[in-house]
Amino acid sequence: MSTTEATGGPPGEKTWFGHPRPLALLFTTEAWERFGYYGMRALLILYLVQHFVFSDRVAGGLYGAFTSLVYLTPLIGGYLADRYLGNK
Repeated sequence: MSTTEATGGPPGEKTWFGHPRPLALLFTTEAWERFGYYGMRALLILYLVQHFVFSDRVAGGLYGAFTSLVYLTPLIGGYLADRYLGNK
């Protein structure tokens, strides 16, 4: 009995850790996007307090509003897309 190993692509195709090569670009892009997002979150309070001279309380409120909107707006956008912009 012979066995064959599934590689997921044509023979001779270059892979990245067993995955298609374009996944490396996707992974790198996502990693830098996350790095930028979390780096910005880490510095947002300092920027609001030192540059705009907001009180700690106001800066914390703006930080909380920003963080909640980051995770809430995709839900609103998904609802609008499914309800009004999707297939009819």
